[in-house]
Amino acid sequence: MMGSAQAAVDQHSRNPAAITAAIAALTAAFGNRVVTSQSVREQHGNTLTWVPNQPPDAVVFPQTTQDVQQIVRICADNRVPVIAFGTGTSLEGHINAPLGGVSIDVRDMNKMLAVHAEDLDCVIEPGITRKSLNEQLRDQGLFFPIDPGADASLGGMAATRCSGTNAVRYGTMKDNVLAMKVVMADGELMTTSRRAKKSAAGYDLTRLIVGSEGTLGIITELTLKLSGIPEAIASGVCPFPSVDAACKATILTIQSGIPVARIELLDALQIKACNAYSKLTLPEVPTLFVEFHGSDAGVAEQSQRFGEIVAELGGGPFDWATKPEDRSRLWQARHDGYWAGRHLRPGASAFATDVCVPISRLAECVNATQREIAELKLVAPILGHVGDGNFHLTLLVDMDDADEVKRAKLLMERLVELALSMDGTCTGEHGVGQGKMKYLLAEHGAPALAAMAAIKRALDPQNILNPGKIVALS
Repeated sequence: MMGSAQAAVDQHSRNPAAITAAIAALTAAFGNRVVTSQSVREQHGNTLTWVPNQPPDAVVFPQTTQDVQQIVRICADNRVPVIAFGTGTSLEGHINAPLGGVSIDVRDMNKMLAVHAEDLDCVIEPGITRKSLNEQLRDQGLFFPIDPGADASLGGMAATRCSGTNAVRYGTMKDNVLAMKVVMADGELMTTSRRAKKSAAGYDLTRLIVGSEGTLGIITELTLKLSGIPEAIASGVCPFPSVDAACKATILTIQSGIPVARIELLDALQIKACNAYSKLTLPEVPTLFVEFHGSDAGVAEQSQRFGEIVAELGGGPFDWATKPEDRSRLWQARHDGYWAGRHLRPGASAFATDVCVPISRLAECVNATQREIAELKLVAPILGHVGDGNFHLTLLVDMDDADEVKRAKLLMERLVELALSMDGTCTGEHGVGQGKMKYLLAEHGAPALAAMAAIKRALDPQNILNPGKIVALS
């Protein structure tokens, strides 16, 4: 376990007797919806980062908000940790159970409860996934635009404040969650807000819970903002002579007010990986994937204006995809970037990390990162949501080579230091979990961390909600 994660569990320690008592009470209440097999428990621990797998002692599958309340009350009575689980796409150890405890898997809470088409919102349970929601909304001409690539659960997307490829136009989860129902550490149910599009009534509890990673409450219902499916969509792939030119094109596009829906950067190595994995034939140079939404006339105008910017910077030519099947293939290749990267070095472990900087510093940050990768003799393709300054590395590491592991960890340290020196953040969308706790002091400062710890203590005095994540208690 990383030192920062160990510190975060503070004075608490694993209590086998309490865990046994809690599991017995849960089994009496929920029968075979309580699972204690080793394989299932390990599936509900972390598997995608440097942090070792730390499985819970049991996994429970609730079907209603009342089930979640009962589970939390049983665990609170025994001071046993509770970890909320969506689809398990955690990249920073969010779902590990460093003190053991109970994982609450919301897969069976997957219903769309209401759609208010005239108000452009819907009410859902947390286990419904992004693709399933949009399939159910399609007939009404609506969609939920946040697209992290993975078919993640909406509850998990809110808990980690995720964003994705559409964030440059539609915002992130914090901009698209109107209200939630949240089970608190004592089992009480809190409603954070109403369906009104704005409110000045008290503290913004919705924003507090969004991004809290299950450390302040367990989301059991969400009200989401929806958008109309665009009349016209055009996607394109545009090569550039350099990362600098691609980033400058992005900056000029944003500054010019062109309402681009998606604008993604893939460096030359990532393009090579995508060509091999997704059977593409793109030039292996820095490339922007772009998409425009709107009316036929609006999309045509946006595309033309963007093309003029590209030409000024020596980019092009465009490869346009207007047919739905061609667009889907293009963006599927982008979403498969992580898996494509893994195929660059078969047998190596892959670790994804991200940072975000002000867009004006993006090219400088990416170029400096590429120099660090080369200097440390590592393999790490880069891709990113460059419209908002966010980019990702997929580090490919031979875990049996101690020196290479050391160099890879050094790269991650330097990347965060670089981003913070540019007034950026250690994570644009992956979240903190266990993996990035140690960077929060440098990013936020001691007073901010003290405020976070005070909130945690106030809402979770027994520290049972996903302990050992985000903020260390002392």
